[in-house]
Order: sequence, then C-alpha cells, then structure tokens
Amino acid sequence: MQNRTPRIPQQPAPNRAEFDARFTVELGAVVTGARRRALRDGDRQIDTAHLLHSLIESDPEVRAAFEGGPQLAKVLGYLVQRSIGYGLRWQGAVEDSGAVPVVENPDSVVRDTGVEGWSPSAASAMAEASERAELRGGARAGGLDLLAALASDHECRAVEVLQRAGVDAEQLAALIVEASGQGWRGAGG
Repeated sequence: MQNRTPRIPQQPAPNRAEFDARFTVELGAVVTGARRRALRDGDRQIDTAHLLHSLIESDPEVRAAFEGGPQLAKVLGYLVQRSIGYGLRWQGAVEDSGAVPVVENPDSVVRDTGVEGWSPSAASAMAEASERAELRGGARAGGLDLLAALASDHECRAVEVLQRAGVDAEQLAALIVEASGQGWRGAGG
C-alpha cells in the first residue's frame, strides 16, 4: 500500500512566546493560516503572498480595505492560482525584496527577526506591522497593520499579486495609513 500523503518539507516553528506577544489573536490566526498554506504548497518558507491570502480569508477589515467585490475576487483569484500550482511560479525560490539581508541558508533564522521559516520579506512585513501598531498607539499589530506593511514593500510577492489584480498597492497602503492616523509609510513608502 502506498502512502498517499505528499512529502511536505518541515518548516521550523517560530519562537512563539516572543512572536505571538506582538500580534492580536486575529493576526495570530492569519500567521497560522499562512504557515499551513506554505506547508501545503510545499514551500520552505512563509512568504508575503501566503500572508496576504490568509489575511484576506480571515480578516473582514482587510477585505473592506479593497475597492469592492470584483477587485477582491481578482486578488483572490491570483492567490488561488498560485496555491494550486498555476499562474505565479515562486515555489522553491526565496522571496527577498531587499528589506532584510538575505540569509545564506534559507532554513536558518532570518536576521533581525529571530523567526525561522519566514522569507526575509515576510519577516520584515511582520516587524513593520508591529512598528505601525506602536505608532498608532496600539499594543499589538492587527490585520490592517500587516496589509499596509505588505502593500508598502514594492518588491514583495504580495504586491506582485496586488498589481496583477489591478490594485494600486501604494494607494492601498496610503489609504490604510490615512484612515489609522499613522502618518508613517515605512521603508517601502
């Protein structure tokens, strides 16, 4: 009898206590969903497209940030294509927008984050989401903080998905910043 379970590369778990303390329970669920998606897709690391997909699926405030149903459906269409192996082909490549120095061994800890199993861009987006929360006076980062951080990184996979779906990522980030009163656009903006 053959084992029907596909071989999925193991992905190290992050330092949960420190990592989870910086995010809302809802954003923790997004991270869990992104990790599950990365494992299912056979990716060695969580990337920004995994985070965007999980954000849209689980956070109503994030869905409301888009211009409506057709735009959101198009973004989800690209993300679904990616997850079933069509469309955007990134599997096996480390995502790096230059926000964090690339690590030589992709299975090692991502510098400046202490989080294993994350692309440099995804780790940077999570760190920026925490910074955005602090700037708006929040104790923990939420979904809109992460969406703004993702949309601000012009070189990440999440922005590539947004652009292919016709979303102006820079404008999306600016609208979130304006609505939250942050007045800060991070490294990408």
